[in-house]
Amino acid sequence: MIKRRKRNNAAPVIAVTVIIALAIVAILAYIGYDSYVRNSHPIKYESYVERYSREYGVDKYLVYAVIKTESGYRPDAVSNVGARGLMQIMETTFDWIKFKTGDDESVYYDMFDPETNIKYGCWLLSYLCREFGNLDAVAAAYHAGRGQVNEWLSDSNYSADGVHLDVIPIDDTAYYVSKITKAYNTYLRLYNK
Repeated sequence: MIKRRKRNNAAPVIAVTVIIALAIVAILAYIGYDSYVRNSHPIKYESYVERYSREYGVDKYLVYAVIKTESGYRPDAVSNVGARGLMQIMETTFDWIKFKTGDDESVYYDMFDPETNIKYGCWLLSYLCREFGNLDAVAAAYHAGRGQVNEWLSDSNYSADGVHLDVIPIDDTAYYVSKITKAYNTYLRLYNK
């Protein structure tokens, strides 16, 4: 009599169990990563961002990206060159916006006030968006100044079409633009449902 070998029915069960376990681990890892990204890209000062981004016609996710990149949501932030507040407004920029908007009441110390800072920052972003029309040039102008970006756009070494920056010759500004772009895209992915 020939003995039949018992079939091992455990192998398919083990394989299915391993696949299910890996799927669960992947889902938990994604949820954990998503939670981490949401924590690192919060929505704060929402009423001010909503109000002033709407009033000045600016994408609110761009405002959040600037706040996250500039100050990490710290209203008392001061940069090494003296820019203040959530959106890191320089005193000369504050004076220019104050003049352009006819604001006779605000003083530079008000840049530590979240509402005033976001109002000024949204106005500036709106102005830059109208002037430049694309994210890279707007972010570069926010960092390096309008005059500098206009010079780059008029130089064929930096811009082939006079509208888009092909090369940003200042490393700090190039890095800043990449950070803004990454933060902006992350905000869109997380919250633009």
